[in-house]
Parts: sequence; C-alpha cells; structure tokens
Amino acid sequence: MKQFAALFARIDETTSTKVKVAALAEYLSTAPPEDRLWTIALFTGRRPKRVVTATRLREWAAERAGLPDWLFEECYHVAGDLAETISLVLPAPERQSDESLSHWVGEIRALADQGEPARKAAILAAWDRLDTAQRFLFNKLLTGGFRVGVSARLMTRALALATGQEAAVLTHKLMGTWSPGTTTWARLIETEDPMSDLSRPYPFYLAHALDAPEDLGAPADWHAERKWDGIRGQFIHRGGAHHLWSRGEELITDRFPELAQLQDVLPGGTVIDGEILAFAEGAPLGFNALQKRIGLKKVSAKVLRAAPVVFMAYDLLERDGHDIRARPFEERRAALAGLLQAVPPAFPLRLSPEVGFASWQALATERDASRRHHVEGLMIKRRASPYLAGRKRGDWWKWKVDPLTIDAVMIYAQAGHGRRANLFTDYTFAVWDGPELIPFAKAYSGLTDAEFREITAWVRRNTRQKFGPVRQVAPAHVFEIAFEGIQASSRHKSGVALRFPRMLRWRKDKPVEEANTLADLKEMLARHG
Repeated sequence: MKQFAALFARIDETTSTKVKVAALAEYLSTAPPEDRLWTIALFTGRRPKRVVTATRLREWAAERAGLPDWLFEECYHVAGDLAETISLVLPAPERQSDESLSHWVGEIRALADQGEPARKAAILAAWDRLDTAQRFLFNKLLTGGFRVGVSARLMTRALALATGQEAAVLTHKLMGTWSPGTTTWARLIETEDPMSDLSRPYPFYLAHALDAPEDLGAPADWHAERKWDGIRGQFIHRGGAHHLWSRGEELITDRFPELAQLQDVLPGGTVIDGEILAFAEGAPLGFNALQKRIGLKKVSAKVLRAAPVVFMAYDLLERDGHDIRARPFEERRAALAGLLQAVPPAFPLRLSPEVGFASWQALATERDASRRHHVEGLMIKRRASPYLAGRKRGDWWKWKVDPLTIDAVMIYAQAGHGRRANLFTDYTFAVWDGPELIPFAKAYSGLTDAEFREITAWVRRNTRQKFGPVRQVAPAHVFEIAFEGIQASSRHKSGVALRFPRMLRWRKDKPVEEANTLADLKEMLARHG
C-alpha cells in the first residue's frame, strides 16, 4: 500500500502528463502483478463495491478520534471530502503496515460477508495500521469514491512504456468486463490474443470540436451526418451472441432487449458503431424520452412502448470477423450500407443518413436547423480516415449547434470537492417570477480559478443562512448560463430542467433586476423542448 500511496501522491501533485506517465510506467514495471492489476482496475473505474455506509464511517471515525458529532461535521465541511476528513482526524496509527494494495482491497471485499460489528472492528484495526496517506486511499476504496486524474489514454501510454507493447493493442485489451477477480496480469496484459473475449468492444474513436469548417479544405473530401442525441454504442455479434456496449465501457445489452433481434439479420463477426436513439414514426424522440430508460436494469413493456429505440449505425468496425478499422471511412461506410440493405425495415436498425453539401456555407445552414431535427449538430468525417482509438485531431470533427443561454441570479453556493474543497464552486441559479426568484438550475463549471476565488471571498462575507454545506447568499450576481437543451420537469419548482448547464460568463455588467424571467424559460421550452 505504501508503494501505491506514493504513486497516487506523485500523480495527484502534478498536472504534467509526462510526469504522470513516467510515474505509472515505473510502478507498473516494479509492483507485484496483483497490485499492478488492481491499480489498472482502480484507475479505469473498476472499483470495489461499497461495503459500508458513509454514515457509519462518520460515526466510527468520530468515536475513534474522540470528537463530538458536531465537531466532526464542521471538520468535514472545511475539508469537503469524507475520506480526507477521516484520515486527518484519526489519531496516529499504533502499528505500521507493510501489506500490499491487493491485500487491503481483499480486506475491503471480505467485509461484504460480515456483520456490522465485525466490519467496524476490521475497519478500526485497519485505521490503526495505516498512515495518513494510506488511510485516505483506504477510505476512498471503502466509500467507492476513488478517483484519480488519469485518463484511459494516459494509462495505456504508461503500460506501453512498461511492457513494450503498442498502445492501441493495450487499449483494446483493457476494454470489456474484466476485473481483478476474473483475470490475472498475465492473462490480461501479456496474452497475445486481445480478441479472446468475444464480447470485447473496440476503443471508440472520438471527435474534436470544430470552430471553422472552412479550415478543413475542399468539402468534397468530407462526409457529414447528424450528431445524434442518444447513447453512443457498439453492437457486437460474435460467437452466436450479441453484446451492446456504451462509450463509457458499460455493458448495456439487457437494457435494450429490442435490439437482440438484430443478431437474426446480421452475420456473425460484425461490429457496428452507432447511436442508441429513442425513435418513433421515422424520427428521434429526443434525449428526454431516452432518459426514461437510462439506469433501468429491467425494462417493462410499458417503457418499451413509451420509448422504443433504434440503433442508428454510422460505422462498420468488423466484417466477417475481420478488423477493418484501418480501411478508409468511405469504404467502411459503403460496406455498412451494403450490409444494412438486407435488413428489413421492421428491424430497429437504421443507417445514419449522409447530409449532402456543396459548400461549407450550405453545411452551416444544415447545422442551424439541428434542433428542429432533435440533434446536437453535425459530425464531419474525412472520407479517407481510418477508425482510430480515442480523441485524435484531424479526421473526425463535431460541429455542435450554439448553446441556448439565459441570464440568471446566483442564490446558493456550496463548496467543491478535492482541490476545490476550500472554494465555493457549486452554485444554484434562479430567474424572476414577478418579485420572486425561482431556482431552476445548478452549475459548477465554466469560470476561471481566479473568478472562483473572488466569488468564494464574496460568499463568505454575504452568507445569509447556512444549510449544512450550502450557503444562501444575497441575490447580487448575474451569470450567463449555457445549456444544450430544455425540457418540462414536474420535479423542479420552475417546471423545467436543463441539459448540461454551465456558466458561460459572470455578468458583472448586468444588475440582478435585468436577469431573465421564468416566462423566458417557458418560451424557450415551447420553442426547443
């Protein structure tokens, strides 16, 4: 655990990608195989399940530290992170631990089969053997809140440096449903056959945001289509079974049972990249309809009728069991079109239509009509491009429609987490309804660190009431809020909910009396909802 804690500290204290890669590569070259495997798992989101509630951990930590509950809560509000608070308030360990990361993960997983008294005893014993840095990580694993600033791409770069393998090969190996409980370092990393798991998807190719399409050159070199507002996924048909993966590397096959019939009309050895859309009567229903199905483990017949889905296909990655990602997009697209010609219209599979254009100005006109088509904008792909892994600049671009905006008043503020634990960064915004301010959205991104520090100082001077970590503040500041979509919501007092709200800018030039109104939001809902 000491070696893992040292690695975490090296990564957490730097923003340099080069330093992070070097630290990871060194660790992956020297740590025991079991610890390497768990490190990859933890850094790629495969965390142990939570085995104890945050409430119990707070109680046990306060008791062990000899603190009254109110004082522990005050410490928590200052630190902003439960795992860090516990690691700091506990007394010094009575003994030292030399056990490995995999040992402590095993201890945590074993707690699932124990009663509460045994869990408490085991956790207290662990706290008494770990120093502050190790306790922090142990607590993060206990709460299921382990996070680290390492992307999948950075991890594969470090693995490539440590093992001498190509990063693209390693990226593919890390996809799928593996866990340290179902595989080994040798089987996952050292095997020569990355296709041993027939359900494994390919790494997704991600697009960069586009500002000026004129810089791309001749329009004839490019293919355009709608940027669908659904769930990016890969449909895999191999070995007589089908699998559906989301871009977040989540297996979602059972959540969309109507797509199972596609294996009846697609040949084995087929992998298609596309978008899962709520779709009816030849048109998408919008993300709001699809959202009703997100998170459901079992889908009822009622939900299937209310939000039917199709798989909108836009790329063919595997044909007849052969990886064709290196072939030009135009060739892959033609093969996909030929494959889908044999699929009867009644099946929930569509080819993403090409948006034809003779000039960039003509394409700009199509982009401006995006919301009318219930899409986010356009995708622009070089016809000669291969299908790469990750976000590579040059061949695939997303040209999203400009966001909707509204000016709103900040009425509540809450401290952030991690490095922002001492800053008020999470705000609640309101619009006018007559003389009353009605809350309608929360946002926590879009400002500079300097602006967050300035607002934090102001919040501390102008707090009206405290509700735990939340501060009610005087309505004195207007912010321009940007968002991608708006929909009706019975759960919110305003009657609306925004999609991806964020702060576009701090309107220091605008008095609060001139902020937008609830009527303005309702008008937006009528036009864009």
